[in-house]
Amino acid sequence: MKRPEAEGAFRYTLRISRKLADLCLSGLAELKGEPSPMKTTWYCPLDLAYKASASYLHWVDGSTRHSTGSKLDGHLFMVSSLTGRVIDLNVERCRIPDGGYEYMESTVSEMEDEGVIYTVVVKHGPVSQSGSQATVSRSQQVKAGTEEKLVLHLLHSFSMGDSSFTSIFLSTYRSFTSTQRVLDILTDRLENPPGDNQSNTRLMFNKAVCSVFSTWLRDYPEDFNSLSDPSCLLRLAPLLPGDSSGAEIKSRMLRVSEELSEKALLSGSLSDPTTATTYPPDPADFDATNILGFPSSVIAEQLTRIETELFLKLVPYHCLGSLWSQRDKKGREGACWSVRATIKQFNRLTNAVTASCLWNRALRSQQRARLLEKWISVAENFSSLYAILSALQSNPIHRLRKSWQETDREAVKRYEELSDIFSEKDNYSQSRELLKEEGTSKCANTDTKINRRFTGSCAQGTVPYLGIFLRDLTMLDTAVKDRLENGFINFDKRRREFEVIAQIRLLQSSCKNSHFRTDETFVIWYHSVPTLREEESYKLSNEIEAPCEQSPGRSLNPTVIVTHCPE
Repeated sequence: MKRPEAEGAFRYTLRISRKLADLCLSGLAELKGEPSPMKTTWYCPLDLAYKASASYLHWVDGSTRHSTGSKLDGHLFMVSSLTGRVIDLNVERCRIPDGGYEYMESTVSEMEDEGVIYTVVVKHGPVSQSGSQATVSRSQQVKAGTEEKLVLHLLHSFSMGDSSFTSIFLSTYRSFTSTQRVLDILTDRLENPPGDNQSNTRLMFNKAVCSVFSTWLRDYPEDFNSLSDPSCLLRLAPLLPGDSSGAEIKSRMLRVSEELSEKALLSGSLSDPTTATTYPPDPADFDATNILGFPSSVIAEQLTRIETELFLKLVPYHCLGSLWSQRDKKGREGACWSVRATIKQFNRLTNAVTASCLWNRALRSQQRARLLEKWISVAENFSSLYAILSALQSNPIHRLRKSWQETDREAVKRYEELSDIFSEKDNYSQSRELLKEEGTSKCANTDTKINRRFTGSCAQGTVPYLGIFLRDLTMLDTAVKDRLENGFINFDKRRREFEVIAQIRLLQSSCKNSHFRTDETFVIWYHSVPTLREEESYKLSNEIEAPCEQSPGRSLNPTVIVTHCPE
């Protein structure tokens, strides 16, 4: 398609901010029409793609490829100067009969109703060559609102085109309200439903009610099981729709009510599930060198089995920054128990690596080097890999110059490569990219270096290093305000948190069909490892190699990822 040069070619509209248009398109864009408070209109040729960088905008031909190699192909893109993400600015391309392209005009605005602010998107479809009326679609998403309005929007979101609201709300509401409060607001609404019994309004309302509670019970049953009092469910159940869907939900709620009543009669029934009674191992029974008798594939599989089981039990919303940051406050001792369990396993594995390398001070440097090589060879899934690297990079082990000098050069090279890939550099950029490739593929990549598959086991999913997600959600919680200046709850913040939580849920889905063997001999050895405090580890390290001896001048400086995760 030839690139038109005349101003007459600027006939089709896109919406973009006045600031960008005035700054970057002076002389190219003909401003026309009444500007809205948020957007104004400029005109562009059909065969041009529009490309933006962090500091400037320029035209490129539709066949030009950007830095990642994918075609711009008539889309409007901008690179965020904050995150570096390439953003499609909501410009949709439609193919017209002659094979050309025509843009849909999208108008974005805000609308404030009583107690809620909506982001409204109106899309105008292209006018056909026959001159028929252009199609117009309108959707509105909640940007912010009061607690009550956000809860009630659950029953109206789908009809307004806000199809993702229910999933986002159910994943994040605990950061601004409670299960009891949400149930109370919905119950009050069900006591006064809209329309007559058989009206279309009532039928649509009943359908929304069943959809919300069905999703809630299916995806977050722990919300109902953790209620301290079943009375709210007993009040709600009779108000549910009388059709088959409503009857099924009512039956499930009554069963939960019965279970809660029974639990109330049993002492300690609501205790922290991670506080089972355990006994410390006897140090006299621990032989560090026994780990050398296990094939690397067996160790890797057993660690992946343990971590996969914990990851599948993880409750994603426990990772929310507003919840995780409150875990140490009085009265919150049992909060976020699923995250605590994952961190305990991380610390246990880090301790196992450290103790196996330092416990027996009588080992020769060559023997200790074999232990280092063994742990490097079993660094497989993301979670155990971070724990193993954390231990090997810790000062008590990293400073053992003689042992590292006796370590196989190929093993050292692999260790240094992994340390570089999985470092904190650029906010874990390399490991994020690998995690994206591994975790989002429908079929497991059997040729990967990170999640190697084991003989006799089915293809496994990807167990991530949870610290990356905890860091993202904590930073997001700190950087973005919970409420607007008018006091409304900032639901746009919850949408951003949901993007991270959705990644966790996707990775959990990839692990659901995992199957593992259990090697009881390894499990016994793993649980026999004595716990070393940091000062004890350093003392043992100094006894193995005197502190006057200088640490090795390695090509890769240690990048300590985590030496101990706070629980």
